[in-house]
Amino acid sequence: MVQTSAKPITLAEFLTLPETKPASEFMDGKIIQKPMPQGKHSTIQGDLVPAINSILKPQHIARAYPELRCTFGGRSIVPDVTVFTWERIPRDPNGDVSNIFALAPDWTIEILSPEQGQTKVVRNILHCLSHGTQMGWLIDPDEKLVFVYGGDRTISVVEEPSDRLPVPTFAEPVVLTVGQLFGWLEE
Repeated sequence: MVQTSAKPITLAEFLTLPETKPASEFMDGKIIQKPMPQGKHSTIQGDLVPAINSILKPQHIARAYPELRCTFGGRSIVPDVTVFTWERIPRDPNGDVSNIFALAPDWTIEILSPEQGQTKVVRNILHCLSHGTQMGWLIDPDEKLVFVYGGDRTISVVEEPSDRLPVPTFAEPVVLTVGQLFGWLEE
């Protein structure tokens, strides 16, 4: 849902507004509310975050976050999953994880919802890549395939169940096939 007002809103003004459920994003001067996640989306998101964290977090390589607001490059977006390398996780003065992430993730992952068009999601992935993100995934649960966007803007489609999903270099210990990813929908 795109929200419009008579007076254009700035990013700073957007960031003072109360959070919405589902989250709203700020892109190109517009407030766009994300669709409510449904079963397939929630299942994949719910299993993917711990699958990544179980491998990368104990070794302090990186950490995956669900639905984390990231504000950078004039936009404030909430990808379905973001992954930050350990040394780039913002910290407060006490050393705890900060509440504000004013930087692009190292890896961004979006899961397409049934009523969601690909255009906005792809634009968010490309925005991330333009600001240093190493890789983006667009997971399509209905088609059972993953579009992989490289940092160099190359695009590949991974869809065979035995195909290993490409990951950024820092995440190489994460081994996940297309069959495993979409197999979560059967569990």
